[in-house]
Amino acid sequence: MKHRPPHILCVNPWIHDFAAYDVWAKPIGLLSIASILRLQGLSVSYIDCQDRFHPQAGKSQDPMARNGRGPYVKTLIPPPEGLESIQRNYSRYGILPQWFEQDLNDLPRPDMVLVTCLMTYWYPGLFETIRAIRSIYPDVPIVVGGIYATLCYDHAESHSGADYVLAGPGETQVLDLIKEVTGFSSALKFDPENLNSYPYPAFDLQHKIGYIPLLTSKGCPFSCSYCASNILQPKRMLMDPDRVVDEIIFWQDFCGVTDFAFYDDALLVNAQKHAVPMFKQIIKTGRNLNFHTPNAVHIREITPEIAELMVAAGVKTLRLGLETLEFEKREIDQKVKENEFIQAVSYLLAAGFQKEQVGAYLLAGLPGQNMESVERSIKIVKKSGITPTLAYYTPIPHTKMWAAAVAASRYDLASDPIFTNNAIMPCRQSNFEWDELARLKQLVKEEIR
Repeated sequence: MKHRPPHILCVNPWIHDFAAYDVWAKPIGLLSIASILRLQGLSVSYIDCQDRFHPQAGKSQDPMARNGRGPYVKTLIPPPEGLESIQRNYSRYGILPQWFEQDLNDLPRPDMVLVTCLMTYWYPGLFETIRAIRSIYPDVPIVVGGIYATLCYDHAESHSGADYVLAGPGETQVLDLIKEVTGFSSALKFDPENLNSYPYPAFDLQHKIGYIPLLTSKGCPFSCSYCASNILQPKRMLMDPDRVVDEIIFWQDFCGVTDFAFYDDALLVNAQKHAVPMFKQIIKTGRNLNFHTPNAVHIREITPEIAELMVAAGVKTLRLGLETLEFEKREIDQKVKENEFIQAVSYLLAAGFQKEQVGAYLLAGLPGQNMESVERSIKIVKKSGITPTLAYYTPIPHTKMWAAAVAASRYDLASDPIFTNNAIMPCRQSNFEWDELARLKQLVKEEIR
């Protein structure tokens, strides 16, 4: 008698936070693993607790509106211990608990549940998700992976309630664990060291598809002191440009999607071998496509040729990784100098980008940073002809800046990841006032004088 393959349930958990919005945010790591599991012959189900298009939501949003972006279902909940004094609403973002319970009950009993978690400070939503799963399937092994599990492994192991915690890339770790728990194994049908051999992420498991994330490379050659890219993905890997274009064509033909978000940490690095031929092949398809770069691109890599190719290919939302314009004191990264920034902007505008399409990320809330320096950076970016985009600093364990963040914070960052939430500006001292942020946001909106 032939035994059925194990059934693996993949779950994207709720978000608990002061604010959240779907800005091309999908669990591409979890859905990539789901596709690998299917390739290896396992049965896979998926529940997205953040699903904006859940069947029980009634009349839902148009998935193609706003380039695929949109608000989550939002439910007010009490803030976590230690953040009660924050004068902002704290909410669960995602489907209602009774919808999740019904979805769990409607599924065949899984042999294992895989749950991810993106932000370190989103773990309360993860924990609630695990408790809900445990209430329906008390004896099914639950595995936690993703960014939180990697960066806060000890915390996840001690507090999450999961049976297993996996740190780092999970493609083969999950297969090894499934073999250990269920006895099921099969010869690898992909090469973990070759992105071209990976199956497309299992976006088809979603109820509706408004956009498609693309990961055309992994890793980053830089080692910025505030960033965990090298920790999360130590090895640099590139996908062949023709493989990228094949995936784009597949998803447009499959679901009619026109919006694609690059998730690469270093999209333009080694551009002549990767980004340039990729954009040229995209242009040759003649298709109506929109591309977005929420993770930001490296400014130093922008040339007149690349700027023109991005416009022709259909890049509609371009974010530049500027971080700060305090160039004389710049020690947090090695990306760009002031003249390089101004020159790159001139290339982009000359190629046809409009100022509202191009934003330069400016980090606010760095250890020891004063708001006056952020204000100066905002004004300089605006005078360059593009849009400043505030990015609030999140202290990340194991990064080079972590020790400075712990020393500067008014919270005990090392005791609990909840205090790394960038919404509370954790590295500002006790004299921090919320109206400072309001002033910065207003400055971004004001016309140049």
